[in-house]
Amino acid sequence: MSERVTVTAAEVARLAGVGRAAVSNWRRRHEDFPAPAGGTDASPLFALAEVEEWLRSQGKLTAANQRDWLWPHFDALGDRDRMGQTVAAVGARCLELTAEGAADLSPPDLPAVPDPALVDKAVEVARAEGPYETFEFLRGRWLDTHVRQISATPAELAELMTALALPDEPLDTPSAAPAAALTVLDPACGTGTLLSTVLQRTAGPSGGGLQRPVALLGQEADPTCAALAAVRLAFEHRTLADPGPAPTIRVGDTLRQDAFPDVRADAVVCNPPFNERDWGHDELSWDDRWAYGLPPRTESEIAWVQHALARLRPGGTAVLLMPPAAASRRAGRRIRSALLQRGALRAVVALPPGAAPPHGVALHLWVLRGPGADPAPESLLLVDAAGAQAAAHPAVPADSRTGPDWPAVHRTVLDAWREFEQRGVQLADRPGEHRAVRIIDLLDDEVDLTPARHIPHGVAAGQAPDVQDRLAELGTALRDALALAAELRGTGPTPAPAAGGPVVTVGDLLRSGHLTLHTGTAAHQPLVREGQAPPDAVPVLSAADVLAGAEPSGWLPAAEVDPAWPATRPGDVVVAVAPHLAATRVAGDTAVVLGPQVHALRPDPAALDPWFLAGSLRSRANVRQAGTHASTTSRVDLRRMQVLRLPPADQRRYGAAFQRLDSFERTLAVAASVGTDLVHSLTDALAAGALAPDAED
Repeated sequence: MSERVTVTAAEVARLAGVGRAAVSNWRRRHEDFPAPAGGTDASPLFALAEVEEWLRSQGKLTAANQRDWLWPHFDALGDRDRMGQTVAAVGARCLELTAEGAADLSPPDLPAVPDPALVDKAVEVARAEGPYETFEFLRGRWLDTHVRQISATPAELAELMTALALPDEPLDTPSAAPAAALTVLDPACGTGTLLSTVLQRTAGPSGGGLQRPVALLGQEADPTCAALAAVRLAFEHRTLADPGPAPTIRVGDTLRQDAFPDVRADAVVCNPPFNERDWGHDELSWDDRWAYGLPPRTESEIAWVQHALARLRPGGTAVLLMPPAAASRRAGRRIRSALLQRGALRAVVALPPGAAPPHGVALHLWVLRGPGADPAPESLLLVDAAGAQAAAHPAVPADSRTGPDWPAVHRTVLDAWREFEQRGVQLADRPGEHRAVRIIDLLDDEVDLTPARHIPHGVAAGQAPDVQDRLAELGTALRDALALAAELRGTGPTPAPAAGGPVVTVGDLLRSGHLTLHTGTAAHQPLVREGQAPPDAVPVLSAADVLAGAEPSGWLPAAEVDPAWPATRPGDVVVAVAPHLAATRVAGDTAVVLGPQVHALRPDPAALDPWFLAGSLRSRANVRQAGTHASTTSRVDLRRMQVLRLPPADQRRYGAAFQRLDSFERTLAVAASVGTDLVHSLTDALAAGALAPDAED
């Protein structure tokens, strides 16, 4: 095991369970605190072994964080694969600590362990803190460390794909005949997220779910990911009441070296690699999987679709994550046509941006059915869930969003799919959400299957909006705005000496100690999640969120938050600046981690009122005078911004006025959003003939 593992001061604070300030204090007060072993003056590195010994000698070493102490040794391995292979080796050894654990493991050949001593140390930690818990901790930290190199399937998306691929109904009674095992294949399984979700959905009576044994098969070209998937699934497989066969994971390029050529699975779930050029087009020209046509060289995703169909039993279901271009690229139109005519492609679902990497693209799901069990369908289900994104804040316009609203996505997609399974072409259109399109109507020169091109976003006849309810909602918003406007009538010209009185800059207040400045960091960016957050998550606020007036768009699990990362306290003034613009807000009771370019000004409450400070910094005149004009783009210097030098009582009076203005602005935004939405709904309804204009007098 490496003897020169180093850690930052922030990592020392996390390992010792204290704040960053405590570590700085130890360095000042204790001459025997370990000297830096590397790094820079601003960001020193300390030898982990020396830090551990010092903490033990000071009685500051706790026994509750052995896994945290273990991770720096893995991080010091440096290389992605070396680190991951060592984690997999630890998992394999941890399985041996559980009853009959090794019997559940059918892994690919593990590479030679890079550091046997580190594996031994990790296993000793696992004896104290749990084999599965230790392996999952290490696997999670490895994924977080290499998040940009690994295209993982988010848990919420995996749940949706699994729900589409597997049957819905659990066994009705305990006395029912034992259900046959489901065979589920993931031909590009990564670290096993989709197959793990299948296990959860098919769990036995102790875990709910479908109560079905399942045979899991996976293949992955990356040996490190394959090894981690095998160990992970072996652990989870052991928890099932009726587990079925042990999971089988194989290493290899699925398209070139299919490890399961004779399998006919009940379901295939897959998040394949996108935009591959060297996928084997030339050497696979005569492959018998291309039953719908040879995939063009530029259509690797269509090759994965046909591979999935070739491994399905008749009537089995496959769900693949696809780039949106696969639904419309001209090169693939003949194969799309064949998929439709033979009844293999059953649904195309448009997901919201941010559903999975690459996060800026609104990806699609393709739902396929193995032909042969049922008559060829007459229609294709198209679902547009691209607009199902979480609203940032009630006062923010509807098109300002923070990521997928996963409950809404699941509801929209699964309700449409289940009804389509029952009604087929008779499924009633739902404008803006879903439509069953006759296959004959799609077989034109383009065979464009993009949902938004075929789903009307107007209002169908008989589905006119309830105008009276919407008008009542608008009336409420306008009355609230008028009530606040009445309160603002009392705001008049300020008599001397405040008008044109003395000012003080933010820089002066920082030097005097009346303010402290805390600037957000990028250290946590690789760990930040988007979308629906669990109840115990810690929000992460980005500069874009502040400038848009939105709620935090990211979040972190509480256990992963470094105490050294800057976060808000009640009464902080949060500031983000852009050319010619400064946006502010006053922090509430919930702590929020600050992202890059987000600043928190923490006022001394005896000297500065936070609302007075926040309102002053928003002033356009203040922003103009604090700008730097050395180039064509003006950059606002926060330290040059000014506030009136006022006594606390006057500050509170100004602060109350600024707070009323903030409420007024938010109320106006709500009214504008409701009014705009009503205009759009009425326009759509009139254009579709769902509403008739009033008769002329």
